[in-house]
Amino acid sequence: MNRILTLADIRLAAEALARVAHQTPLDRSATFSGMVGAPVYLKLENLQKTGSFKLRGAYNKIHQLGTEEKSCGVIAASAGNHAQGVAYAASHAGIRSVIVMPETAPLSKVSATRGYGAEVVLTGTSYDEAFARAKELAELQGLTFVHAFNDFQVMAGQGTIGLEIIKQLPELDTVVVPIGGGGLIAGVATAIKESAPHVRVIGVQASGADGMARSKACGALTMTETAMTIADGIAVKSPGDLAFEVVKRYVDDIVTIDDEAIAAAILMLLERAKLMVEGAGAIGLAALLNGKIFARGPAACLISGGNIDVNFIARIIERGLVKTGRRVIITTRVIDRPGALQKLLASIAACRGNVLYVHHDRIQHDVPLGQAKVQVSLETRDEGHTEEILTALQNEGYCVTKN
Repeated sequence: MNRILTLADIRLAAEALARVAHQTPLDRSATFSGMVGAPVYLKLENLQKTGSFKLRGAYNKIHQLGTEEKSCGVIAASAGNHAQGVAYAASHAGIRSVIVMPETAPLSKVSATRGYGAEVVLTGTSYDEAFARAKELAELQGLTFVHAFNDFQVMAGQGTIGLEIIKQLPELDTVVVPIGGGGLIAGVATAIKESAPHVRVIGVQASGADGMARSKACGALTMTETAMTIADGIAVKSPGDLAFEVVKRYVDDIVTIDDEAIAAAILMLLERAKLMVEGAGAIGLAALLNGKIFARGPAACLISGGNIDVNFIARIIERGLVKTGRRVIITTRVIDRPGALQKLLASIAACRGNVLYVHHDRIQHDVPLGQAKVQVSLETRDEGHTEEILTALQNEGYCVTKN
């Protein structure tokens, strides 16, 4: 008989994790509930030790290894979060850990993994390339391989999140779970469906890395040729076959969402909920906010991790401000004489526009003699405020365009 993941496996994992992992909050968000039209709760695994849910599965796997396996040390392949979970769990057990990460992994995750005591090997440009190298090193050095998602002990550890959600919100109607390789949703779905079978389990994948969604749609394990998404934690080409069996049995639906929506959700979580969340962690909320999932009643959205590079956060903030009309560049011309630029800026200030920088050019070939081309980067309240400023400048005789 084929091995299957069971509720008993997850409860055993919960016992192992009781004194190690945090029982993370399940917080109701008034803001997102209002936007979705149903109660929305955020399961904050970004507040877990190491910054993501991955500690749960990694610790449970390493905890259940035999003495000989532990003495050999462990190895894993990861884009970042599993790496930190394995490194932390290995250090806790007092054993060696080697982590193979893609060369494109965020520096913050590489540094954190080393900080937890792991030896880090950087190779390839994707999780799949790192995985292949990790398997080679496991064979060469006799290390015990700890898979990021396609492992019963790992899936059982992740499933403890489902037990917590049911306990924290008995009236739960829907749980929304990010999917990469499928280990997280396999564990959570097993815990939910075997405890409260009426609860819907909905998975969410990035449009550019939708292997599990394709697999469920056609009923057979399918891999994608590429895995391109800003949600690096779920950028997986090949879903796990063990996880896929659970998905077929227990997951009600899988939806996909694009990177623009994920980025917007990251910014909204930062601005409205004061939460720093990575792309994989924000994807479930993105699906809810964009109507990909209809919430019939209380919905728990799993915020799977918060390990996001601060430079990337900065780019998302800048892009989000532009997209929502709160950051704009306007271009106009002024007479090239003293006081003309000051007059333009005073007009903008009178409309309460905040000037970020000014570029003043009188020598471009398309600028008539005696005039200067001026570009002004502005911070405004919203698109309406921007239009108010443009109208005021046009009424004063300026020919203004918005870039």
